[in-house]
Amino acid sequence: MKMRLLLPVILLAAAAASAQDWAQKILEQSPRHGEWVTLKAGSRNVSAFVVYPEVKTKAPVVIVIHEIFGMTDWVRTVADKLAANGYIAIAPDLLSGFGPNGGRSSDFPSVDAAREAVGKLPPDSVTEALNAAADYGIKLPASNGKLAVAGFCWGGSQSFRFATSRADLKAAFVFYGTGPDDVSRITAPVYGFYAGNDARVDATIPQAQQAMQAAGKKYDPVTYEGAGHGFMRMGVDPSNTNPANKAACDQGWQRWLDLLRKM
Repeated sequence: MKMRLLLPVILLAAAAASAQDWAQKILEQSPRHGEWVTLKAGSRNVSAFVVYPEVKTKAPVVIVIHEIFGMTDWVRTVADKLAANGYIAIAPDLLSGFGPNGGRSSDFPSVDAAREAVGKLPPDSVTEALNAAADYGIKLPASNGKLAVAGFCWGGSQSFRFATSRADLKAAFVFYGTGPDDVSRITAPVYGFYAGNDARVDATIPQAQQAMQAAGKKYDPVTYEGAGHGFMRMGVDPSNTNPANKAACDQGWQRWLDLLRKM
């Protein structure tokens, strides 16, 4: 019985290691300039991964909010791909200062430990860190001052919530995340990306639509049939066995980039 229980855990750990390997290879092969910076957010320091596009003109800034697993190499590949398409991408590690001995995501002993810590992050601390990342980004000499935010899973919910407190956002992109209770202060259009096989999150879409419509806000959700929660990550993970995840990932990226170009 114990072996039966341990086997899925072993397989999950192996898959996680494999995911880090392929994502790390993408980062190692990237020709773009990526760097870790330290941002001051209230009383704590927040580590953020910044990637610059290879362009002649100033570029818009996209804040990338990680999943509930904390900062991973996959999140950094998302930032790199945004930069490949002409955007300055900033991915803050929101676990900065909350890890063991005041560390960040990479200092947690396991994915489960990081996930538990992310779930306990104080909302005000998250907003403070996101504001620090946004302020840093729009003040960069290479920035044209345009700002957008995007998040995945837990980060998708945070992206939706951040739109309620940041009036200068040009757009908020919510990947399989839920909406906030109060949408009245949102000024930017909100674009949703959802998986067809994700009843937990999908059940909240009608409520978000109703709230945004009542408040006179723009909310445009799209659902990708057959895909599962996390399809933007699973669609590029070599261990993925669901072709709908790959299709949703490709379509999601195309839609996202099309919308970014219209900012």
